[in-house]
Amino acid sequence: MAKDRSNNYDYAGPLRRLLFVVLSLVLIAIFLVWRIDSPRVERFRLHVTDRIVPNFDWAMAPVTGTVNLLRDFQSYQRIAEQNQELRRELRKMQSWKEAALQLEQENARLLDLNNVRLDPRLTFVTGVVLADSGSPFRQSVLLNVGVRDGLVDGWATMDGIGLVGRISGVAQNTSRVILLTDASSRIPAIVQPSGQRVIVAGDNTAAPPIDFLENPDLIRPGDRVVSSGDGGVFPAGLLIGQVAADPGGRLRVRLAADYERLEFLRVLRSYGSEPVRDSAGVVAPLTLTEQVEGAASE
Repeated sequence: MAKDRSNNYDYAGPLRRLLFVVLSLVLIAIFLVWRIDSPRVERFRLHVTDRIVPNFDWAMAPVTGTVNLLRDFQSYQRIAEQNQELRRELRKMQSWKEAALQLEQENARLLDLNNVRLDPRLTFVTGVVLADSGSPFRQSVLLNVGVRDGLVDGWATMDGIGLVGRISGVAQNTSRVILLTDASSRIPAIVQPSGQRVIVAGDNTAAPPIDFLENPDLIRPGDRVVSSGDGGVFPAGLLIGQVAADPGGRLRVRLAADYERLEFLRVLRSYGSEPVRDSAGVVAPLTLTEQVEGAASE
């Protein structure tokens, strides 16, 4: 057995050296042939290239696939970067869109405030809602106007459409507004077109009920409810809302003011109406005898 191994080693060593020499000579020959600048050798090289290179497409396939894969990866990387950039721009555009919508809504509310038709004798001051201190037991908001703006307790406040509440508590720079939905709110009102006088009583719900209604049969859902001006609480003719019926059949007022988005409120300066002093002259004109007697007594 040891003899066989030595014989195999004796034949393998020279064979390796021979193959190495032959391979080296072939490579040197190919190098020399490829470096010789001769027309005949050039034609030989072209002939060899035409014969060998097309048959090595299968060997170049992995290299070509690897190159294409690298190119696709670079392309995907660029697309991913562009996608991230587009997403960042989209987020910026969404923020600008939200800001534009908020400005549009704010502009619409301010335009509504300017378009409200009021008694020409009523002046007003517009305030911004600073905070909503509403709770299940109290419905009120704070405004950034107060004594410095000439506000007085009891003045009415409106948004762009309807009556919101009244001033209840005035500080130097702020004031509190008790909303119509507050449980302490009682507003004398008229239901149109029937002309019935009612009281809109707040109960801490979004639709306050109607109290002291004389003839419910004359009122239909959808009738307008406006302030009556009785008792000097509010100026007459201010829109409160529309009549609606709850599931229990009780009549309520669907308020015209948008209580979900109270941002600006208009405070109406109402100094009351001038009292009537000469009531007799209003009820009936003086007769000629009464006029003569009055002149004689003077």
